[in-house]
Parts: sequence; structure tokens; C-alpha cells
Amino acid sequence: MRLSSTDTLTALRRGDLAGVRELRLPGCLDEFPQEIFGLADSLEVLDLSGGTLTRLPDDIGRLRNLRVLFCSGNRFDRMPPALGDCAALSQIGMRGTGTREVPGEALPPRLRWLTLTDNRIERLPNALGERPHLQKLLLAGNRLRDLPGSLANAENLELIRLSANRFAGLPPWLTALPSLAWLSFAGNPLEGEVPPQDIALVPWADLDLGERLGEGASGVIHRALWRGGGEARPVALKLFKGAMTSDGLPEREMAACLAAGDHPNLTGGLGRLVGHPDGMEGLALRLLPSHWRVLAGPPSLSSCSRDVYDPALRLDPGVALRIAHATASAAAHLHERGLLHGDLYAHNLLWDGTAGAAVLSDFGAASMLPPGPAGEALQRIEVKAWGLLLGELLARCEAGRDDIGTLARACTQPDPKDRPLMAEVVAALGAP
Repeated sequence: MRLSSTDTLTALRRGDLAGVRELRLPGCLDEFPQEIFGLADSLEVLDLSGGTLTRLPDDIGRLRNLRVLFCSGNRFDRMPPALGDCAALSQIGMRGTGTREVPGEALPPRLRWLTLTDNRIERLPNALGERPHLQKLLLAGNRLRDLPGSLANAENLELIRLSANRFAGLPPWLTALPSLAWLSFAGNPLEGEVPPQDIALVPWADLDLGERLGEGASGVIHRALWRGGGEARPVALKLFKGAMTSDGLPEREMAACLAAGDHPNLTGGLGRLVGHPDGMEGLALRLLPSHWRVLAGPPSLSSCSRDVYDPALRLDPGVALRIAHATASAAAHLHERGLLHGDLYAHNLLWDGTAGAAVLSDFGAASMLPPGPAGEALQRIEVKAWGLLLGELLARCEAGRDDIGTLARACTQPDPKDRPLMAEVVAALGAP
């Protein structure tokens, strides 16, 4: 049984936690407990989220084995400079802390994953691009107008979230980054308005709400019966939480989902909820068969930007190709409609578990593409994501076609200009 934060703090002060590798004290701290330094030889993960901390000790670098630090929900006007003294620290989470300033010296040398979502940051230091391990950068919901030019050298950066900032344009070097595969930039001045959609309205009074099917960062999904038009129809109803997510704004997710239109390999928006008694926003989505499931779990602390698969999962090569084809077809459809999915991952794929039928879900990171070459350059970032997915699928097959492995390499090659567009990928795959 996991102890409460209060009981854990009591145990810490009593000296009962010697040798622990993880310490979680969410929601209970107004100052940093000095007893934590007694764990310096073992502590790797420290969660101080949800408190009222305004500072960290200047000698926090004494925690020489600390790899992961969560401080989200506290009150740091300035990212603590002493974090840069933590030699092993690779992941920092400071979401919703009111942070305005990020000093270069606050960035530890082994920084791999930095979350600064939902703050008040206007500029970032050049030192950010001087962290060679940087792989995942979450910046949605700030006041950024540009990025430090040093990030052009971030050869290992795979995922970046820029939604809901103040960008009038994206830096030209962004689409040349060799490893970048997941990008979102919705809700910035650079992004045009999502074209209005002729979409059905779903009155709350016409819905019978059923069991909860799942929950994500932006909302909760229920089974529901929609009694509109004189005929009851089973649907999945997503009720949005209305808060900033690590990907961006829920209203942009709704708009993108509706703009995506109908496609057999997308979950697809059937209608927009109106008349909820608490004013909640929502979408009616296609209800999938109850036995369908996600293909993989989301990234872990150790995998950073890569999904976590069931170690026992093995795929027939034909099944793997059908999943890959469904995903490519969905992405090509989105690109044709001027949308970048932004989160093309196995954990956003729902499949039948046997034959390889699959749909792409979750538009939380979707963005509107500009026309012409600029849009195609952004599409090739998503082609990288698909190529990585294909490689993961092939790794779970006993054998496969050599030409498919060649296609995976073409989609993931370091120079984005040499990657095919998604429509070309679909053509290369042939019939599913």
C-alpha cells in the first residue's frame, strides 16, 4: 500500500526511508525538507509537485544520483539555477509554476526531457541548445515568440510542443532537425483559423451517458446513446476538461478533430456537444468495438519519447503491415486536408488485436498546415514519426519483406528533405 504524502514525510523525518530510489511528496510541502539530503546516495526520482514551494536549496546538487525531478504546481517565478548542479538530472517537470525566467545555468548537463508547460516564459536561454541529450521539450502555454537559435544544433530533439504561444512564424531550422518526429504549434498567430465545418450538433438532452471508457490529458470518454434524428445510435462521447494540456488547447483539439472529416482509419468527430448543464465542451465520436485496444502504452520516464509495448506482443508480418497502412492512410488524409496530427504514436492507435484493423485517435497535438513547400516540410516531420512506428511494428515480427524495411529507413533518414511524403508512403505500401 502506498503511503500518503503526509505519512511519507513523517517516515522521511523519522529516518525510515534510507536507501529509497523514489520519493513522492505531492501536495504537502511549503519548504524543502532537509532530510532529503540523507538519501543522496540512492535517490533517483523526486516528486515535489502540487505544493507551495518558491525555492529549492542552493546545494541541491548534493543529490548526485537524482535523475528525475517533478515540481509542477509550485510557485517558482524563476527556474532554480542550482538545478544545473545536479550532475545526473535528465528530466525536469515544472508545469504551471508561474515561471517567467529560465536561466541558462538552471539546465543540467544531462538534460533530456524538460516540461515547462503553462507558464509565463517569454524567452529561453541559448544554453538549451547546448544540452546534447535533449530529446523532449514541452513548451505549450507560454509567451514565447521565438526559440534560441542554438536549438538548431539539437540533433537528438525528437518531440517539441509549441502550442498556445505567440509565434508569428516557425524558425526555418526547425524542419531540418534530423531527429524531430513530433511537433505541435496550434494556437499561435502563425496558424490560420480552422475552416468552419458543417457539423452536427449533439444536444445533451439527446444523450444517455453510459460507462466511462477511458481518460486522457484533455478529457474523459464515455459510452453514450445518441437519440438524435429519431434513431438511437451508440457513440463515444469525449467530455473536455477545459485545461491546458502538454499538447495545447482543448478547443484546438476539437476544431482539428472536426476538420479532419470522415475516414475509416480515424476515430472521427460525428458532432459537437451543446447544452451541457455545466457548460462543458464535448464531441461525439465513432464508437469502436469493445474488444479494440491501444497498440502500446505511452512513453515512460526511461523511454522518454518512445512508446512502451507489451513485451509479449508478437505480430504476423501481414498484421503489422495492415496497421502501418491504416496509420499512413489516416495521416495522408489529414495532410491532404491541411492538418498535421502531431502525435502519431502507437499509444494513439486503437486496433482489433488480431487482424490489424486500426484507427488513429487523439487530435490534442494537431495543427493547421501552411500551404506549399512550408507545409510539405512539416509533413516530412510526421513521416519520420510513421517510419519510427513502422520500425517498432517490424521489430515485433519474426520476419518481414526487405522492401518494407527499406521504406522504414527512407522515412527516418536524417535529412528530412529526402523523406517521401505520406501519400507516397501509402502508394509504396500498396493495397492493405
